[in-house]
Amino acid sequence: MEKLVLVIHVLAALGVIVLVLLQHGKGADMGASFGSGASGSLFGVSGSANFMSRATAIFVVVFFSTSLSLAYMASHKEGGGSVLKANVVKAVPSDVATTNAPAKPVAPAGTTAIPK
Repeated sequence: MEKLVLVIHVLAALGVIVLVLLQHGKGADMGASFGSGASGSLFGVSGSANFMSRATAIFVVVFFSTSLSLAYMASHKEGGGSVLKANVVKAVPSDVATTNAPAKPVAPAGTTAIPK
């Protein structure tokens, strides 16, 4: 499921990029890109602006929703979550901790210790 949402996310991102680059600013007229007289025959006078604006808005909504979906899936993944949670070092219990108390002397091997 995550891979499908990721593919849709990438396609929506590419769609937004292409549609934004194809649109003209408010000062530019259609004749600049399609030739002087052919601008009215392709989309009509204002048809391309409406179509491009609506298509861009649709792609932006899809991109935004897939972004939220991917963030939700990543935060609720099994074994995932925080990087800090994965690298927690457990503390040594206090009864195992070493102290500075001197160790008891041990008799060398092969000899018997004589009690005093």
